[in-house]
Amino acid sequence: MAVHGLPCAAMFLSDFDYVLPGELIARYPTAERRASRLLVVGDRVDDRRFADLPRLLKADDLLVFNNTRVIRARLHGRKESGGRVEIMIERLLPGNKVLAMIRSSKTPRAESSISLAGNCTAKVQGREGEMFTLHFSCSVAEYLEKHGEIPLPPYLNRAEESADGERYQTVYAEHAGAVAAPTAGLHFDERMLAETHGLGVRHAFVTLHVGAGTFLPLREDDIQANRLHAEHVQVGADVCAAIRETRAAGGRVIAVGTTSVRALEAASASGELKPFDGDTEIFITPGYQFRTIDAMLTNFHLPRSSLLMLVAAFAGHERILAAYRHAVRQQYRFFSYGDAMLLQPEPA
Repeated sequence: MAVHGLPCAAMFLSDFDYVLPGELIARYPTAERRASRLLVVGDRVDDRRFADLPRLLKADDLLVFNNTRVIRARLHGRKESGGRVEIMIERLLPGNKVLAMIRSSKTPRAESSISLAGNCTAKVQGREGEMFTLHFSCSVAEYLEKHGEIPLPPYLNRAEESADGERYQTVYAEHAGAVAAPTAGLHFDERMLAETHGLGVRHAFVTLHVGAGTFLPLREDDIQANRLHAEHVQVGADVCAAIRETRAAGGRVIAVGTTSVRALEAASASGELKPFDGDTEIFITPGYQFRTIDAMLTNFHLPRSSLLMLVAAFAGHERILAAYRHAVRQQYRFFSYGDAMLLQPEPA
């Protein structure tokens, strides 16, 4: 079910725009995961390093991570006519089927076949909006591992390199299924996880498999007229218990990334946090009432994107745009391989 915020007045894509010099797009990660910068946004903005994070936490806080694992979701093939095709896997389905986006000069016909490397074919079985259902003649999971490419975001404007296989993946990635990394988690290394845990900060893990729809632009100018593609979420009973215990101890629930936020809020859609295993199209915009989180770690997001709307809903529309302008002036690095923010909620 789609869930929107309820802003007091209509808001438009132009309300979530900002000017970003191209040289501030981080096309490569930092030498070390923790070497990025951290912009702390609360009553004021504070320029820090991500390595400072343990000093900004306290015992009884809870960090909630998304443990999805990025699959090698980009494939190349040829249609029966010989034309080239790029396939971006959206979701793995039972029976060696996938839901995928297809880029080609002409839309592939139903029941046509796409030839892939390694003597495998993918038959077009149907269409769901912008996505196609494909049936593979081989084991999809094994094929992707051998022949697929890491689906780097298009704004990196470069091909996959060997280091991306490790760096475009969190160190705690476990459940395969995402086609984009939960990028706020890329800043954590094993030492940072141990340091925070040693302070008495608890860790909990949800799963949200980020879909290819995350790269698609919003098409409707009135933000409430847009919908997001469904993504699969799992929030276990252990996470719900950890959040209840954190609240009882006076700690804060800190979501690591917008995907963790969306997972927790999807599991709270009834008004009460409950275990959840299913799809969500939750679309959080200014006016939304957050139910589960007290702070958020996130990266910087694209102009006019649903994720920028989510962080604006949490931290305040004017405050988040002011923080972005500050980050541009201070030459922070933006997007997936860029720097991080620690956001406090907008005052009531």
